[in-house]
Formats: sequence, C-alpha cells, structure tokens
Amino acid sequence: MDAVKIWAIVLIVAGGLGLAYGSFSYTKETHKATLGPIELSVKDKETVNVPVWAGVGAIVIGGLVLFLAKKS
Repeated sequence: MDAVKIWAIVLIVAGGLGLAYGSFSYTKETHKATLGPIELSVKDKETVNVPVWAGVGAIVIGGLVLFLAKKS
C-alpha cells in the first residue's frame, strides 16, 4: 500500500470521526506561579467544534483520492 492510499484512508477515517463526535476537548495550562515550595497553575478546558461540512469534505476528498489512486 503506497502513501497516497494511506492518506486517503486517514482522511476518510478522520471525516467519519468528525461526523460521529462533532467536537473534541483538550486541557491547556495557561498560568503558572511559583511561591517558594508552592506551585500554582491554571488549567483551562477548551472545546473545538468540528463543522459537518469539514467531516463530509474529508470523506469525499479521501474517497476521490482512493478511487483515483486505484485507477492509476
């Protein structure tokens, strides 16, 4: 299997996951202070929404690339 087919499959899987979940969250450490032996930090939880058009577009592009890679 060549790299083009692998990237096409990755696009299809990523598009499917984007449609299935719709968003993902991650934790980001924003501030940190050290006062002697005490360390203080603030962690923010952020959510990224994946648009439906991006998921569908990834599936379509991945399918086209996979289809065109099989022809050549």
